[in-house]
Amino acid sequence: MEIRTLRYFLAVAREENMTRAAETLHLSQPALSKQLKSLEEELGKKLFTRHSFSIKLTEEGILLRNRAEDLVNMADKIEQEFISLDEVTGGDLYFGLAESYQIRFLAGEIKTFKEKYPDIKYHITSGDTEQVAEKLDKGLLDFAVLAEIPNPEKYESIVFPEADTWGLVMPAKDPLAKKKAIRVDDLTGLPLFCSEQAWEKDFPAWAKDKMNKLHLEGSFKLSYNGSIFAKEKLGYLLTFDKLIDTSPASGLVFRPLSPKLETNLYLIWKKYQTFSPIAERFLSQIRSVFSEQK
Repeated sequence: MEIRTLRYFLAVAREENMTRAAETLHLSQPALSKQLKSLEEELGKKLFTRHSFSIKLTEEGILLRNRAEDLVNMADKIEQEFISLDEVTGGDLYFGLAESYQIRFLAGEIKTFKEKYPDIKYHITSGDTEQVAEKLDKGLLDFAVLAEIPNPEKYESIVFPEADTWGLVMPAKDPLAKKKAIRVDDLTGLPLFCSEQAWEKDFPAWAKDKMNKLHLEGSFKLSYNGSIFAKEKLGYLLTFDKLIDTSPASGLVFRPLSPKLETNLYLIWKKYQTFSPIAERFLSQIRSVFSEQK
């Protein structure tokens, strides 16, 4: 199985039309059809169902698409890393980021780094711990940012200079908005929105024996989406400070939890990871700066 063939397959999966895919690949349609037929024969599975004017993936095709995307991305990353061996002013950096206001520290360092190496390109993937850690483990990322303590057996890490503060986002006219801080008793029986990760790992230590009195109405990977539900009065959003617009015009307010609940952010990379030259230089810079800011 060749990477080139996987690129052909992904083009057809994306276009859902053999003619359009052939045009984007600058191939003849018969040549593309032959490549895909050979791929199906090699795998021993039917990858497409063909209709009059479109092509749909089979279950096996969907599985291959998911695997092929990772393989093609990895091949592109390897190619860029070898190109960068001869580049002293550029290269590619790949990050997987959790949601946090503290990402501003990372953005600031990328800006400074780009002033030294103007030809660098950086690629950002956003997601929760599970999503970004999976891509890091597969070698698709150089670094990931997690909002939980990383596994020291798998990862090296640097803690960010500041921590995120938890609180409650709600409509400005809600009775709870009159409070300066929110206690666990204030949340009893309320429909709450939160990430599954935080609900399982952060809040039990904060709520203690009253955790079973709290009700998770729904979970969100992105706080912005949760804030829309909170604004529509479907529930109350537990999230980090400064992630959501709570200006007077927003109609929402943020109130910190009491006692205070904070979560540290970590920049991580795989143990014994071999970096590209540009990634090695970036890590050296951020190690130095983050240690000084702490």
